[in-house]
Amino acid sequence: MVSRYFGAEKLVEILRGDMVESSHYGHMAISDNKGNLKYSLGNPREIIYPRSSCKMLQALPLLESGSADYYKLESRHLALACASHSGGEAHLEVAKDWLQKLNLETKHLMCGAHKPYDIKELQYLKDNGLIPTQLHNNCSGKHLGFLTISRNFRKTDHEKLNYIDIDHPVQVMVQKAFEEMTGFTDPKFALDGCSAPNFTCTVEALARSMANLARPDGFSQQRKLAIARLREAVLQNPYLVAGEDRLCTKLMKRSAGRFIVKVGAEGVYTAILLEEGLGIALKISDGARRASECLIVTILARLGFLDAKDPEIRDIMEAPIVNWSKNPTGVLKASENIWKGGKPLIL
Repeated sequence: MVSRYFGAEKLVEILRGDMVESSHYGHMAISDNKGNLKYSLGNPREIIYPRSSCKMLQALPLLESGSADYYKLESRHLALACASHSGGEAHLEVAKDWLQKLNLETKHLMCGAHKPYDIKELQYLKDNGLIPTQLHNNCSGKHLGFLTISRNFRKTDHEKLNYIDIDHPVQVMVQKAFEEMTGFTDPKFALDGCSAPNFTCTVEALARSMANLARPDGFSQQRKLAIARLREAVLQNPYLVAGEDRLCTKLMKRSAGRFIVKVGAEGVYTAILLEEGLGIALKISDGARRASECLIVTILARLGFLDAKDPEIRDIMEAPIVNWSKNPTGVLKASENIWKGGKPLIL
C-alpha cells in the first residue's frame, strides 16, 4: 500500500489485539554497485540524511590520506571510527589510547558530551560523581578519525583547527569520498548530532554506496585496500561498533562474515551484503528506531541471512508489546506485504 506521504509505503505496523493501531511508513532500496535497483519499497529516490549509517564512508579519508598508518592505528581504532558506540569501558579504552597516539586531549574533540548508553559506565559515573566527556559520545571514534587527519596534515596549532567546518580540508575529503561512493553529487548538508556535517543523498544512492563497500569495482587500489581494512576491522570488532544489547553488535555476531549493518539516527539503517555485492538502505519517515530495527531484521531474514526461528531474532521481527501489568497487548511487526509469510526474497 502506498501512502499519500511523499510516496512512502507502510512498512511496519503495531497491532493492539487484532487491529492495526499505528503504522510506520518509509522507503527502502537494495542496489548493486552500478546503481541497479534489485528491490525497493516506497520511493527509493527520496532524499535523506544518512546520519551515522554512513560512518564507513566518512572513515575512508582516514586511511586514504595515510593518517591511520602514520599514527599506527590498529583494527580496534578503525572499528571505533565506524562506530556509534555505547561509551562502555572497552570503547573508552580504545578512545583514550587513540588520543595518546595523537598526543592530544579530550578537549580537542568537537563532538560534545552526552551520557553513555552503556548501563555499567553510566552507573560508574553516578557512583563517583563524574560527568560524561566527549569520549562517551557515540561519535567520538568518528571525530578521532577526523582529528587524526587534521593532526597529520598540520602538526602545530591544532587547537585552532576547526576540523568539522564544512570548508576544512578534512570535510572536503569526506564529501569527495561520499559523492564518489554514493554517486550523488552536490549534496546539501546539515550538522549531525555530533556537530559534523552530514551530507544528503537518495535512499538508493545510500544503498549503492553500501554495495560499493561490498564490491569496490572501478575504484583505485588505494580505496579498495582502505575498504578492505575497514570491513575487516568492523567484522573483527562488532562490540566496538555498538555495544552490549545493541542491535548492530548482535546482528554482526550472527553474520558469519557475510554482512555488515549500521544504524543511523531518525530511522535509518544500512546493510552491506559482502558476498552478493549488494547494499541495503532504509529510512522510516517518522524516524522511529523500533520500526527501522524491525524492518532491517525482517529483510535480512527474508534474504536468508538471519534465522526467523531464532527467539532473539523473532522478538525483533515480532516484538511483543506488554502493559504495566506485563499483560500482552499487541505486537510490532513488518507489514504483511513486506514479510509475505516469510517467503524468500530472491534478488
